[in-house]
Amino acid sequence: MAKKEEREEAKKRKRSVLRETIEAILIAFVLAMLIRTFVVQAFKIPSSSMEDTLLIGDHILVSKLSYGLQVPKPHILGWHVIRLVGLPVMVLPIVDSELKPLWGELQRGDVIVFRFPQDRTKDFIKRVVALPGETVEIKEGNIYIDGRPWKENFGVHKGGVSGEMRVVDNFGPYMVPQGCVFVMGDNRDRSYDSRFWGCVNIEDIKGRAFMIYFSWDHERDRIRFSRIGKYIR
Repeated sequence: MAKKEEREEAKKRKRSVLRETIEAILIAFVLAMLIRTFVVQAFKIPSSSMEDTLLIGDHILVSKLSYGLQVPKPHILGWHVIRLVGLPVMVLPIVDSELKPLWGELQRGDVIVFRFPQDRTKDFIKRVVALPGETVEIKEGNIYIDGRPWKENFGVHKGGVSGEMRVVDNFGPYMVPQGCVFVMGDNRDRSYDSRFWGCVNIEDIKGRAFMIYFSWDHERDRIRFSRIGKYIR
């Protein structure tokens, strides 16, 4: 009789451990979704459009609270697969959302992540060049805001690439509509940005990039230790 009670007790303990494990996983998943949606999100830089500020292989953190709150919309755009050592370990829904600007202030020079206007499942990262109501113009590669030159040291010129991309040394004048911002990549000759597809709705901004937490040099197969912990300006 005692052995039977011990077996029943052991079964109860196993069920309890299994239940607690499942609960912990569900809680962790919900917390991850909440943090990713409302607080901070990690991104990996896949292209050279933001050189030399951000390099291919940089992993960055983006603050979702810099300008307000991200309010989810009631539909899913797609699915995001999180991989570990090349293997899928978690599948997260890409939930559509919009920014409600309740605090903070968008400033010229901010590096922002936003939903690409032509494909909302994709996230782009660029630098804010012109704010709502401002007129932006590019003359021989120099940027003018409301007729005055923007004295900045972010932009680099490395020559154009073939295909859809082309060097745009002259653009505008273009007045940025209210509720929008005009964005460009720091690698001016190799960035697909507002010069090609127009401005970004402020409600589509996901947050402000603020730090590089990891960086991998794919050409040399090594970690760029000097970039880890670097603040993005």
